[in-house]
Amino acid sequence: MAIVGYARVSTKDQNLTGQLEALKAAGATTIFKEKVSGARADRPQLAKLMASLQTGDIVLVTKLDRLGRSTRELLDLIERIGRTGAAFRSLGDPLFDTTSSQGRLLSTLLAAIAEFERELIRERTSGGRERAMARGVKFGRKPKLSEYQRQEAIRRRAEGETLVSIAKSYAVNPSMISRL
Repeated sequence: MAIVGYARVSTKDQNLTGQLEALKAAGATTIFKEKVSGARADRPQLAKLMASLQTGDIVLVTKLDRLGRSTRELLDLIERIGRTGAAFRSLGDPLFDTTSSQGRLLSTLLAAIAEFERELIRERTSGGRERAMARGVKFGRKPKLSEYQRQEAIRRRAEGETLVSIAKSYAVNPSMISRL
């Protein structure tokens, strides 16, 4: 069992010192640190931390917002940590301690609320999409070629013109012409 710390600041001008000291004082033996916005999905040190987790480890942060920016992201990360057999603890938010029964209960409740929220969003989005389709709204990007251009390209291909030359004349990829 290891206590693995994660420290993050958003900009290069900010300093990790306070977080590092708090994590070391709480017993973190390994600390993954990075200077990157929490809004970014590609956080290499967080990915390394997640890959290194083993059963019985504890992931430690100074505050919840150091791990994730949104509730959904935070809950997803806590769930991923739990699936590896590790636990999660936040020094600044004592209720978020999945090593205790209360912390696991809170995480479960918040995950259920987040799932409920996702379902509501899905229902609203689906309803909105159906209403838009009933009004005749077309989804997806607009075709690069008009119906006339598609028919013309098919005719030119049938006459023996190469895919590349047809594609160049319409400024599209030859694969688009071959799919016609």
